[in-house]
Formats: sequence, structure tokens, C-alpha cells
Amino acid sequence: MTIGVYTFEIHLPGAQSLKNKRQVLRRVKDRLRSRYNVAVSELEEHADLWQRASLAVVSVASRREPLERLFEAVRDEAQSHVPGEIIDTGSEFIDGIDGGPGGWNEDWE
Repeated sequence: MTIGVYTFEIHLPGAQSLKNKRQVLRRVKDRLRSRYNVAVSELEEHADLWQRASLAVVSVASRREPLERLFEAVRDEAQSHVPGEIIDTGSEFIDGIDGGPGGWNEDWE
């Protein structure tokens, strides 16, 4: 099992207020959640800036390759629905989450 985290920044040059920024982010997050069944959250990195936002997308798959394709599709979707620029900040993958050598049935101390 592999957990993947994809982060990206959004530059919204036309945003005139935090309210305007939040409306755009809400639409993007809702669309990504419903279309790709992923968890999406705004990161606090640029929370108080009007024209900048950071988002994290998280998903789980049996292997890394499907997550890489998923994150590419997420980026394309966000780019097509954001009235601004998408800036990749990276992807991270955690491989081998299976409960350890004894699996999930191993006794916990």
C-alpha cells in the first residue's frame, strides 16, 4: 500500500479579497474531491494572502504509479478550473504501509 501527498500553490492575480480567494478554493477543492475521490486541504502557508494559496491532495493506492497518474490528472484539472497559475511544490510517497512484518494481527505493546 502506498500513501501519496501532492502539494501545489495557486496564484490568483485577480483575487481582490480573502472572500474571493476562498470562493475559488472552495470550488477547486469540491471539484477535486468529487471527481477524483481524494482528500484536499488548504495549507496555512499562504492563508492570509489574497492572491496565493497552497493545497495538499492525499490519496492511497496499492502502488506508486497510479498515484503519480492521479496527481497529474489532479494538476490538469486544477489548472483548467483556476483563474490563475498552478505551481507544483512536490509529491511525497510513503511505501509499504502494511502493519509491519507481522501485519496488523501482531500484538501491540
